[in-house]
Amino acid sequence: MKRAEKARQTRRRILEAARELFLERGYAGTALQDIADRAGVAVQTIYFTFGNKRTVLKELGDITVAGDDEPVGTMQRPWFHAALATATADEQLRALAHGAREVLDRIAPIAKVLRTAAIMEPEVGELWGKESDPRFTVYATAARALVDKPDIRASISAERAADLMFAMLSPEMYLLLVCDRGWTPDQWEQWACDTLRSQLLSTESHGK
Repeated sequence: MKRAEKARQTRRRILEAARELFLERGYAGTALQDIADRAGVAVQTIYFTFGNKRTVLKELGDITVAGDDEPVGTMQRPWFHAALATATADEQLRALAHGAREVLDRIAPIAKVLRTAAIMEPEVGELWGKESDPRFTVYATAARALVDKPDIRASISAERAADLMFAMLSPEMYLLLVCDRGWTPDQWEQWACDTLRSQLLSTESHGK
């Protein structure tokens, strides 16, 4: 147990060092030796733990989305379960917009690093797989719960609801408005929620 905790702490130090260096120097400007020096470990430790720099970046992205290094996906997180368990579509949309905002707040600083790395090394993008976007899977699951609630617009299908949430609560939309246009995260959350409500709720519910 002691050895496992020591290994976990070493992994955290490596990832924190990688985060700092990727933000300071970019993905291309950071070598594994730089990360090892910043983390206070041998470069062989990084090779043994992660394999290569791409895998370091992938895990950094994954834990940034999650908020911790626990092996628990978004759909198993308490906040997501609470959102799906709400009584109305209105409440669910508010909870999802807030949850998305918290995730995007965390990931915004490294989002550009991830994009640049994927352009420079196509293999980076492939680390997350090509079959389906895990973020879309989350919103498809949320949409199936959403369309069964009493205040949803009658004509809205689960597929349409998933598409709208996937687009409106996307990193791209967040980065455009918050990072590029200077909106506050609170403003983005309110706008995203209001827009989704106008598209997905019944006229009577949205007017309240």
